[in-house]
Amino acid sequence: MIAMEELYANRIFLNAVLPLLKVIVENKDSLKKKFKNKTALIQISAKDSECKVGTHYKIENGSWTVIKGTTSSPDIELEFKSIPALNNFFRGKSKKLPKIKGFKNLGLLISTFSSLITMSNFLGATSPPKKTNEKELLVQLYFYLLSSGISQLNKAGHPDVSKWVKRSPDRVYAWTVQDRPELSAYIRIKAGKSKAARGMYKRSKPFFTMYFDSVDSALGILLETDNLIESTISEKLIMQGAPEFGAQLGEFMTLVGSYAK
Repeated sequence: MIAMEELYANRIFLNAVLPLLKVIVENKDSLKKKFKNKTALIQISAKDSECKVGTHYKIENGSWTVIKGTTSSPDIELEFKSIPALNNFFRGKSKKLPKIKGFKNLGLLISTFSSLITMSNFLGATSPPKKTNEKELLVQLYFYLLSSGISQLNKAGHPDVSKWVKRSPDRVYAWTVQDRPELSAYIRIKAGKSKAARGMYKRSKPFFTMYFDSVDSALGILLETDNLIESTISEKLIMQGAPEFGAQLGEFMTLVGSYAK
């Protein structure tokens, strides 16, 4: 039987990390060109004792759609022998390659691996990128990952996250950077249900927002190179809402990070 911790991690990788591949390809011209005018189904999966789990991408004329779950006829597939094998590969703890299907589409296969390596390099960064646009992309990726990751842990039944969501009235928790609304993300929770979304929440003011004064300030906290208390005192990070809710959100951010590493 697979440990629950592995199942939680797998939900993070399949439904919060792998969807970021689309974001990276769309924002990196060097990768976007590789899929220009391409149409294909690309799948990343793992065998389970009862079924196969995975995430796949539907590419139509270079335009990407992320689809949760598996398809029976992918053009490219990276199939891991087990859920722990997939988890360890994306954690960087294993270099054992999955079973690869689609060598007849060698160019597309190489482009897929190139994109995955780029994603790994971004999410595995320990210091900020040098280029401004890459800094912005990394913040965006982290905000998307954290909002989706917390929601996925709730949907997977993680006891701490589920307890928090079940007890909560209708509330929105958000991450944003001053004057950069396109980098934002949020999670809406209510009576046991959660939904992550990208962009600004516009229906009303979020219940709580982690508001950064700049991209660099956001990266300082996200990459754990800056001290949280010092950033708060200097107002590089403003907790818009009660501090105790910020502490709770911070715990779940750390939890998502622990499963993805």
